[in-house]
Amino acid sequence: MSDSLPLSALYARALNKAASASSLPITSDETQACIGLTNDSELIQDILSDLIQLTSQVANLSLFSSNEILDDISTSDLVYLSLPFIHAAVQNRVRTTERDDCMSNLMRTQRHLNTYVSSLETYDIVPETERVLHGQQPYSVRDVAKRREVKIGRYKAEKGLRTRIEVIARHRRQLVSGDHPFSDFDHVASLLLPSEDDTEDSETENVLRGATLLLLRLFYAQACAQLEGVDQEIQLLRNAPPPPPLPKLPADERQDKTKDQEAMWKIDAAPELHNKGPLLDPHGKPMRPFTILPANVSDRTRLQAQIFGPGHRLPTMTIDEYLEIERERGGILSTGGSQSEVKHTSSEQLTIDSEMDGIVLGELKAEEKRRKDEQWAQYRDTHPRGAGNTMNRG
Repeated sequence: MSDSLPLSALYARALNKAASASSLPITSDETQACIGLTNDSELIQDILSDLIQLTSQVANLSLFSSNEILDDISTSDLVYLSLPFIHAAVQNRVRTTERDDCMSNLMRTQRHLNTYVSSLETYDIVPETERVLHGQQPYSVRDVAKRREVKIGRYKAEKGLRTRIEVIARHRRQLVSGDHPFSDFDHVASLLLPSEDDTEDSETENVLRGATLLLLRLFYAQACAQLEGVDQEIQLLRNAPPPPPLPKLPADERQDKTKDQEAMWKIDAAPELHNKGPLLDPHGKPMRPFTILPANVSDRTRLQAQIFGPGHRLPTMTIDEYLEIERERGGILSTGGSQSEVKHTSSEQLTIDSEMDGIVLGELKAEEKRRKDEQWAQYRDTHPRGAGNTMNRG
């Protein structure tokens, strides 16, 4: 069915599907139901199939040639220069789990982005100032201030292009409210289909051509930023260590290991069902089932009745009650421990009070501390260390 569609209709169909998918999570039911597919991978593959077919038709028609300049390309064909960028945007949404699949998907995205950037530079669509600005890689700049200036410059340039595109779209009455916000895919689709107010004159063609060139320049800025991220992801995958190989044991070793684990927790059956024979083997392993209590029911009942009998002493109070009684009797010392940290000694309190400057009490305590230190110094002069120790002398 898609073979009979013209280029504009085929491109518009792929863009509409991509716009619907980009506004919703790729795993949601709405994304799958928007075009009647059963899973998200079929949605992306369906869009990629249209883009691959469209790329083949553009190449067969030779819409673009390296021998031409920008003025040689018609306004209706100019929009197809965005095809590699759209292809990269859709390719980047492919979900992968394996390392090799992720690497191949990143390589495809990188190839599409490089094709788009080189095609715009071939036709001199991007001014030299924007080439220099977006050609700088912020992560390669070591100076933090310069790196910030590069990012701010890129942001302002991209914001300026997007504002001009939206102004032209409002003038052409293309920004209509729908089920999803107006995305870049919708901007490209609006350039394929003429609006109600577009007339076949030179002024309208100039406006349409200017909008297409602005959109291509905006995609150029986004492609340069995406290339940096893709290059970093590829470098991370290349430098990542390989996954550890799973240990493979021979079949007999696995069986022996399983038997050992089962034997560790398995309760061995008694070799005899009757109560004859020894209870334990020479290594102390039980040989038959046994019970600690007597097997007779009457004996079990008699022993159970003796538990907590009249002669058994039971506790009359809890430990907390006993400690409370001992505390009231004075049998528990309350000094030391954490309470000693709360209450200061006389020397510590005197030192604290003497440090209160500016008040009378502080001056009095400072004088008292000075006299106490002086008396202690005199005492140490008249009493050498060990002079009063006469107990251990021979």
